[in-house]
Amino acid sequence: MDYRKIATATALVAGLSALGGCINVNAPSEPIVIELNINITQEVIYRLAEDAGNTIDENADIF
Repeated sequence: MDYRKIATATALVAGLSALGGCINVNAPSEPIVIELNINITQEVIYRLAEDAGNTIDENADIF
């Protein structure tokens, strides 16, 4: 038997089991806030205005 491999494996297992109790995961005291400053209204309004303009041009007799 290779006692060096057994000793290394034993030390590794002992080290990992000793670290098992030291790790704590706690929720933050304040909520995480992600600010996304995205402005999509301009594009939507522009598309609606263009579509409305085309509809009015195509159906001028209705308006």
